[in-house]
Amino acid sequence: MDKQLLAMLVCPLCKGKLAFDREAGELVCRYDGLAYPVRDGIPVMLPDEARAIDVDEKLPPSTGAEG
Repeated sequence: MDKQLLAMLVCPLCKGKLAFDREAGELVCRYDGLAYPVRDGIPVMLPDEARAIDVDEKLPPSTGAEG
């Protein structure tokens, strides 16, 4: 996904930032708990097409050791 395009895209519901999940081919809004598919390089930004994400997916990736 093009970084400039990703910087311009926001969640259509909350207008928040989206994270690109390259493995799943989805744009993820952790606030709304939705993952928007990217099909043939084109983001499908329709809430009806989005997948509800699990609670574990809402958490940001760990950045350090616990302690």
